Amino acid sequence: MLFSGFFNSNFKSNQLKNYSLTDDMGTLHTFNEVPQRIVSLVPSQTELLVDLGLESKIVGITKFCVHPEGLRTKKTIVGGTKKVDYNKIKELAPDVVICNKEENTLEIVENLREICTVWVTDVITVDDNLKMINDFGNLFDCVDEASQWNFNITLALNDFKQFIESKPIQKAAYFIWKNPYMVAGSNNFINELLQLNHFVNVFANQSRYPEIKLEKINENGNLDFLFLSSEPYPFKEKDALEMQGFCPQVKIILVDGEMFSWHGSCLLKALAYFKELHQKL
Repeated sequence: MLFSGFFNSNFKSNQLKNYSLTDDMGTLHTFNEVPQRIVSLVPSQTELLVDLGLESKIVGITKFCVHPEGLRTKKTIVGGTKKVDYNKIKELAPDVVICNKEENTLEIVENLREICTVWVTDVITVDDNLKMINDFGNLFDCVDEASQWNFNITLALNDFKQFIESKPIQKAAYFIWKNPYMVAGSNNFINELLQLNHFVNVFANQSRYPEIKLEKINENGNLDFLFLSSEPYPFKEKDALEMQGFCPQVKIILVDGEMFSWHGSCLLKALAYFKELHQKL
Protein backbone atom coordinates (compact mmCIF):
# COMPACT_ATOMS: atom_id res chain seq x y z
CA MET A 1 0.00 0.00 0.00
CA LEU A 2 1.35 3.43 -0.96
CA PHE A 3 2.38 5.52 2.02
CA SER A 4 1.33 2.69 4.33
CA GLY A 5 3.91 3.80 6.87
CA PHE A 6 1.77 6.82 7.68
CA PHE A 7 -1.20 4.77 8.78
CA ASN A 8 -2.21 2.60 11.69
CA SER A 9 -2.72 -0.92 10.44
CA ASN A 10 -5.75 -1.30 12.75
CA PHE A 11 -7.77 1.01 10.47
CA LYS A 12 -8.63 -1.35 7.65
CA SER A 13 -12.20 -2.49 8.22
CA ASN A 14 -15.62 -0.95 7.84
CA GLN A 15 -16.49 -2.72 11.08
CA LEU A 16 -14.25 -0.56 13.30
CA LYS A 17 -15.39 -0.50 16.92
CA ASN A 18 -14.19 1.52 19.90
CA TYR A 19 -11.15 3.24 18.44
CA SER A 20 -9.51 6.45 19.62
CA LEU A 21 -7.77 9.24 17.70
CA THR A 22 -6.34 12.61 18.70
CA ASP A 23 -7.01 15.76 16.67
CA ASP A 24 -4.64 18.69 16.13
CA MET A 25 -5.80 20.40 19.32
CA GLY A 26 -4.70 17.38 21.35
CA THR A 27 -8.28 16.30 22.02
CA LEU A 28 -8.72 12.54 22.29
CA HIS A 29 -11.85 11.25 20.58
CA THR A 30 -13.25 7.75 21.02
CA PHE A 31 -15.60 6.33 18.39
CA ASN A 32 -17.90 3.35 18.73
CA GLU A 33 -18.00 3.06 14.95
CA VAL A 34 -16.82 4.89 11.85
CA PRO A 35 -18.66 8.23 11.56
CA GLN A 36 -21.37 8.01 8.91
CA ARG A 37 -22.82 11.54 9.04
CA ILE A 38 -20.37 14.43 8.59
CA VAL A 39 -20.83 18.19 8.80
CA SER A 40 -17.86 20.15 7.42
CA LEU A 41 -17.37 23.81 8.31
CA VAL A 42 -14.13 24.17 6.32
CA PRO A 43 -14.38 24.62 2.52
CA SER A 44 -10.98 23.14 1.72
CA GLN A 45 -11.62 20.16 3.96
CA THR A 46 -15.03 19.62 2.37
CA GLU A 47 -13.23 19.30 -0.94
CA LEU A 48 -10.82 16.83 0.64
CA LEU A 49 -13.64 14.72 2.08
CA VAL A 50 -15.19 14.44 -1.37
CA ASP A 51 -11.82 13.56 -2.91
CA LEU A 52 -11.46 10.82 -0.31
CA GLY A 53 -14.72 9.28 -1.55
CA LEU A 54 -16.86 10.46 1.36
CA GLU A 55 -19.40 12.67 -0.43
CA SER A 56 -22.30 10.39 0.45
CA LYS A 57 -21.48 10.76 4.15
CA ILE A 58 -21.46 14.57 4.09
CA VAL A 59 -24.79 15.92 5.33
CA GLY A 60 -23.96 19.58 5.99
CA ILE A 61 -21.55 22.19 4.62
CA THR A 62 -20.99 25.96 4.62
CA LYS A 63 -22.08 28.43 1.95
CA PHE A 64 -18.40 28.81 1.09
CA CYS A 65 -17.91 25.12 0.24
CA VAL A 66 -17.76 25.76 -3.51
CA HIS A 67 -15.78 22.66 -4.50
CA PRO A 68 -16.71 20.39 -6.05
CA GLU A 69 -19.08 22.42 -8.19
CA GLY A 70 -22.71 21.66 -7.46
CA LEU A 71 -22.15 20.23 -3.99
CA ARG A 72 -24.09 23.07 -2.36
CA THR A 73 -27.22 22.07 -4.28
CA LYS A 74 -27.07 18.57 -2.83
CA LYS A 75 -26.14 19.23 0.80
CA THR A 76 -27.68 21.24 3.62
CA ILE A 77 -26.10 24.69 4.07
CA VAL A 78 -25.60 25.30 7.79
CA GLY A 79 -24.12 28.82 7.62
CA GLY A 80 -20.65 30.18 7.05
CA THR A 81 -17.32 29.54 8.74
CA LYS A 82 -17.74 32.16 11.46
CA LYS A 83 -21.50 31.92 12.03
CA VAL A 84 -23.52 28.71 11.91
CA ASP A 85 -27.10 27.57 12.53
CA TYR A 86 -26.78 25.27 15.53
CA ASN A 87 -30.36 24.07 15.31
CA LYS A 88 -29.94 23.11 11.68
CA ILE A 89 -26.76 21.19 12.50
CA LYS A 90 -28.49 19.43 15.38
CA GLU A 91 -31.37 18.40 13.10
CA LEU A 92 -28.85 16.77 10.76
CA ALA A 93 -27.79 14.44 13.62
CA PRO A 94 -24.11 14.38 12.64
CA ASP A 95 -21.66 11.88 14.09
CA VAL A 96 -18.83 14.41 13.71
CA VAL A 97 -18.34 18.05 12.75
CA ILE A 98 -15.07 18.97 11.01
CA CYS A 99 -13.63 22.36 12.06
CA ASN A 100 -10.35 24.23 11.69
CA LYS A 101 -8.55 26.40 14.24
CA GLU A 102 -8.15 29.27 11.79
CA GLU A 103 -11.42 29.05 9.88
CA ASN A 104 -13.80 28.57 12.80
CA THR A 105 -14.11 30.26 16.17
CA LEU A 106 -13.54 28.69 19.58
CA GLU A 107 -17.12 29.61 20.46
CA ILE A 108 -18.44 27.58 17.51
CA VAL A 109 -16.33 24.58 18.47
CA GLU A 110 -17.43 24.67 22.11
CA ASN A 111 -21.10 25.06 21.23
CA LEU A 112 -20.97 22.23 18.71
CA ARG A 113 -19.45 19.92 21.31
CA GLU A 114 -22.86 20.01 22.99
CA ILE A 115 -24.24 18.35 19.86
CA CYS A 116 -21.61 15.80 18.82
CA THR A 117 -17.89 15.12 18.40
CA VAL A 118 -15.97 18.05 16.91
CA TRP A 119 -12.71 17.26 15.12
CA VAL A 120 -10.45 20.33 14.87
CA THR A 121 -7.53 20.60 12.45
CA ASP A 122 -4.62 23.06 12.52
CA VAL A 123 -2.69 23.19 9.25
CA ILE A 124 0.28 25.54 9.02
CA THR A 125 2.91 23.49 7.19
CA VAL A 126 2.93 21.05 4.29
CA ASP A 127 3.71 18.29 6.78
CA ASP A 128 0.62 19.31 8.74
CA ASN A 129 -1.35 18.96 5.53
CA LEU A 130 -0.10 15.43 4.93
CA LYS A 131 -0.88 14.55 8.54
CA MET A 132 -4.44 15.86 8.20
CA ILE A 133 -5.06 13.66 5.17
CA ASN A 134 -3.59 10.76 7.11
CA ASP A 135 -5.88 11.52 10.07
CA PHE A 136 -8.96 11.64 7.85
CA GLY A 137 -7.95 8.30 6.39
CA ASN A 138 -7.89 6.78 9.86
CA LEU A 139 -10.93 8.65 11.14
CA PHE A 140 -13.21 7.73 8.24
CA ASP A 141 -11.73 4.35 7.36
CA CYS A 142 -10.51 5.41 3.92
CA VAL A 143 -6.84 4.67 4.43
CA ASP A 144 -6.15 3.58 0.85
CA GLU A 145 -7.66 6.76 -0.61
CA ALA A 146 -5.77 9.00 1.84
CA SER A 147 -2.57 7.11 1.16
CA GLN A 148 -2.92 7.66 -2.57
CA TRP A 149 -3.53 11.39 -2.15
CA ASN A 150 -0.50 11.76 0.09
CA PHE A 151 1.60 9.83 -2.38
CA ASN A 152 0.46 12.01 -5.30
CA ILE A 153 1.00 15.24 -3.36
CA THR A 154 4.46 14.18 -2.20
CA LEU A 155 5.43 13.19 -5.74
CA ALA A 156 4.29 16.58 -7.07
CA LEU A 157 5.98 18.36 -4.18
CA ASN A 158 9.33 16.73 -4.92
CA ASP A 159 8.95 17.66 -8.59
CA PHE A 160 8.12 21.27 -7.69
CA LYS A 161 11.13 21.54 -5.38
CA GLN A 162 13.35 20.56 -8.30
CA PHE A 163 11.58 23.13 -10.49
CA ILE A 164 11.96 25.96 -7.94
CA GLU A 165 15.54 25.15 -6.97
CA SER A 166 17.03 27.38 -9.67
CA LYS A 167 14.60 30.26 -9.11
CA PRO A 168 15.93 33.32 -7.26
CA ILE A 169 14.71 34.13 -3.77
CA GLN A 170 12.66 37.34 -3.93
CA LYS A 171 10.80 39.55 -1.49
CA ALA A 172 7.01 39.64 -1.46
CA ALA A 173 3.96 40.82 0.44
CA TYR A 174 0.69 38.90 0.23
CA PHE A 175 -2.49 40.96 0.65
CA ILE A 176 -5.71 39.29 1.82
CA TRP A 177 -7.93 42.29 2.68
CA LYS A 178 -8.65 45.92 1.90
CA ASN A 179 -10.03 48.67 4.18
CA PRO A 180 -8.12 48.02 6.30
CA TYR A 181 -5.27 46.50 4.33
CA MET A 182 -4.25 43.16 5.80
CA VAL A 183 -1.43 40.85 4.79
CA ALA A 184 -0.28 37.34 5.56
CA GLY A 185 2.25 37.29 8.35
CA SER A 186 3.83 34.18 9.86
CA ASN A 187 2.29 31.09 11.43
CA ASN A 188 -0.12 30.33 8.59
CA PHE A 189 -0.34 28.14 5.49
CA ILE A 190 0.04 31.10 3.11
CA ASN A 191 3.43 31.95 4.57
CA GLU A 192 4.49 28.32 4.21
CA LEU A 193 3.60 28.28 0.53
CA LEU A 194 5.29 31.62 -0.09
CA GLN A 195 8.50 30.15 1.31
CA LEU A 196 8.05 27.04 -0.81
CA ASN A 197 7.92 29.35 -3.84
CA HIS A 198 11.19 31.10 -2.89
CA PHE A 199 9.41 34.25 -1.73
CA VAL A 200 10.59 35.94 1.45
CA ASN A 201 7.47 37.23 3.17
CA VAL A 202 8.44 40.73 4.33
CA PHE A 203 5.76 40.56 7.01
CA ALA A 204 6.87 37.22 8.43
CA ASN A 205 8.13 39.09 11.49
CA GLN A 206 4.48 39.66 12.42
CA SER A 207 2.05 36.92 13.41
CA ARG A 208 -1.04 35.79 11.57
CA TYR A 209 -2.69 38.55 9.49
CA PRO A 210 -1.56 42.03 10.56
CA GLU A 211 -3.11 45.31 9.43
CA ILE A 212 -0.70 47.59 7.58
CA LYS A 213 -0.59 51.13 6.19
CA LEU A 214 -0.14 51.04 2.43
CA GLU A 215 1.79 54.30 2.44
CA LYS A 216 4.45 52.56 4.56
CA ILE A 217 4.86 49.56 2.28
CA ASN A 218 8.23 50.80 0.99
CA GLU A 219 9.67 50.71 4.50
CA ASN A 220 10.13 46.97 3.98
CA GLY A 221 12.87 47.67 1.47
CA ASN A 222 13.38 46.44 -2.10
CA LEU A 223 10.10 44.60 -2.51
CA ASP A 224 9.89 42.54 -5.69
CA PHE A 225 6.22 41.57 -5.66
CA LEU A 226 2.86 42.43 -4.14
CA PHE A 227 0.45 39.54 -4.42
CA LEU A 228 -3.24 40.44 -4.30
CA SER A 229 -5.37 37.45 -3.37
CA SER A 230 -8.75 36.60 -4.90
CA GLU A 231 -10.03 35.73 -1.42
CA PRO A 232 -11.20 36.48 1.18
CA TYR A 233 -11.18 39.97 -0.35
CA PRO A 234 -11.63 39.76 -4.14
CA PHE A 235 -8.85 42.06 -5.33
CA LYS A 236 -9.24 43.31 -8.91
CA GLU A 237 -7.11 45.13 -11.48
CA LYS A 238 -8.41 48.50 -10.23
CA ASP A 239 -6.98 47.70 -6.79
CA ALA A 240 -3.62 46.90 -8.35
CA LEU A 241 -3.60 50.21 -10.20
CA GLU A 242 -4.49 52.07 -7.01
CA MET A 243 -1.70 50.38 -5.06
CA GLN A 244 0.88 50.84 -7.81
CA GLY A 245 1.04 54.55 -6.98
CA PHE A 246 2.45 53.73 -3.55
CA CYS A 247 5.13 51.40 -4.88
CA PRO A 248 5.76 52.03 -8.59
CA GLN A 249 8.89 49.89 -8.63
CA VAL A 250 7.10 46.76 -7.40
CA LYS A 251 5.38 44.24 -9.65
CA ILE A 252 1.77 43.68 -8.50
CA ILE A 253 0.22 40.31 -9.32
CA LEU A 254 -3.37 39.10 -8.87
CA VAL A 255 -3.23 35.51 -7.60
CA ASP A 256 -5.70 32.71 -6.95
CA GLY A 257 -6.24 32.78 -3.19
CA GLU A 258 -7.38 29.16 -3.06
CA MET A 259 -4.01 28.00 -4.35
CA PHE A 260 -2.16 29.80 -1.55
CA SER A 261 -4.55 29.22 1.36
CA TRP A 262 -6.60 26.07 0.81
CA HIS A 263 -5.06 23.02 2.40
CA GLY A 264 -6.07 19.41 1.81
CA SER A 265 -6.19 17.86 -1.64
CA CYS A 266 -6.12 21.36 -3.17
CA LEU A 267 -2.35 21.41 -2.64
CA LEU A 268 -1.96 19.08 -5.63
CA LYS A 269 -3.63 21.65 -7.91
CA ALA A 270 -1.68 24.45 -6.23
CA LEU A 271 1.69 22.95 -7.10
CA ALA A 272 0.75 22.92 -10.79
CA TYR A 273 -0.59 26.47 -10.48
CA PHE A 274 2.66 27.69 -8.90
CA LYS A 275 4.63 26.47 -11.90
CA GLU A 276 2.38 28.46 -14.23
CA LEU A 277 2.66 31.51 -11.96
CA HIS A 278 6.46 31.49 -12.07
CA GLN A 279 6.39 31.33 -15.86
CA LYS A 280 4.44 34.63 -15.84
CA LEU A 281 6.58 36.52 -13.31
